[in-house]
Amino acid sequence: MAPLADAASPAPPPDGGRGAVQVVLVHGIRTSATMWRAQIAHLRHRGVAAVAVDLPGHGTRMNELFTLEGAMRTIGDAVSDAADRGPVVLVGHSMGGLLSIAFMGTEPAPPVSAFIAASCTAIPRGVGLATYRALARGFDRLPGRGQRIADWVLDRTLPEETRPDFGAGGYAYDAQDVALKSLSVLDLLAALRRIHVPTWFINGQYDQLRVSERLFVSLVPDAELIVVPRTSHLVTAMRPGVFNALLDVATATAARSPSASGAVSHPEGHQAADSR
Repeated sequence: MAPLADAASPAPPPDGGRGAVQVVLVHGIRTSATMWRAQIAHLRHRGVAAVAVDLPGHGTRMNELFTLEGAMRTIGDAVSDAADRGPVVLVGHSMGGLLSIAFMGTEPAPPVSAFIAASCTAIPRGVGLATYRALARGFDRLPGRGQRIADWVLDRTLPEETRPDFGAGGYAYDAQDVALKSLSVLDLLAALRRIHVPTWFINGQYDQLRVSERLFVSLVPDAELIVVPRTSHLVTAMRPGVFNALLDVATATAARSPSASGAVSHPEGHQAADSR
């Protein structure tokens, strides 16, 4: 495998010109762009341009306040910038996947040619979200904010090649509860119905967010579900080879899209600011 690279910086397209596939990666809650190091390295090795963003309150933006509007703007800006160069594959994990679903459902349709939503097939509302927030707050009250337990779990579930990546950009403890609360206003079912590009939902077999995976797939006309055996919520880091193979499928699909002949046309300043 190619050496791991800085996940926050874009890789140049193989021919340096317009029309090359671009990948935008959106991390999950508490972690940062560094969680995508294995994917960035894989894409660069294959000559595919990629950028992993840091959401507000996370990674290099740890001192910022997390807001839904700011998170959506971050995704929108990254996609808009990438679409100026070629067809875009948008990839989101966990919270980043939920936000990306909401972004994909905005109108007019964003300039994205293919979409991967990882570990995010649950609707963050009601008793489920309240229970998750309560557990997270309880964990946060443990000594060291529960990091020793988290490290123990990660040490025993992630391969050596990806183990450092999940926390390399720091852990966004302070953003966690406000971020979880903000997700409750997303109308994901409406957003899913408005996604009309090739889409893949990928979950680990033991992922706690699998609860609505069949519903999510049924609402997107061109969607497939992939369940990775013996894998947890952290499918990108636990099974990087499997996830990277899916990236290859998505980038090949985007390369055959109509936008591959040149830069994607898209509405000026498109961003997912609607958080109703």
